[in-house]
Amino acid sequence: MKKNLLAVAVLCALTSGAAFAQQAESPWLVRVRAVHLDSANKDSTGLGLSINNKTIPEFDITYFFNKNVAAELVLTVPQKHDVRSNGTNIGTLKHLPPSLLLQYHFDAPGFEPYVGAGVNYTRFSSLNLPAGVGIDRNSWGGALQVGVDIPLNKNLSLNFDVKKVYIKTDVFAGGVKAGTFKVDPVLVGVGLGWRF
Repeated sequence: MKKNLLAVAVLCALTSGAAFAQQAESPWLVRVRAVHLDSANKDSTGLGLSINNKTIPEFDITYFFNKNVAAELVLTVPQKHDVRSNGTNIGTLKHLPPSLLLQYHFDAPGFEPYVGAGVNYTRFSSLNLPAGVGIDRNSWGGALQVGVDIPLNKNLSLNFDVKKVYIKTDVFAGGVKAGTFKVDPVLVGVGLGWRF
């Protein structure tokens, strides 16, 4: 009899644990966004360098350590930009700018605001610049973020997000450093998130 009671108690505990696990919110969230990149175009070379602004696709994966603290990996595909000097097109380049941010999500009724801070790594590639002109292909910098998720149902949410990303590269002319070009874009995005 005692064995039967013990078996029933263990079965109840396992069943209730499984039910709780099914009800618990998943720690994973993925989002897709359309993001407008607005470059600061700060140039110390005297060449009046700038790149064009554009709207790009963005994909991110977020992992929640608990209900308030999460880490987000922001990804996209290499983005092609026109490079200008004093408004005249002088070439093109591509950049790939993944960012990793630590976020804090606030408790609020009906919406879920968050802030984040982290690091950005940008890789410049496919350089098509005038002969003798080159840039440092790697950039490390900070990234700041503020955003909000508005739940549409149990799993789906509407997302608004703004990031400031610090991207810069040294510019070389004839092998000599001419100065630094700072892209330092503001990225304004809207998209959908899926908690699974």
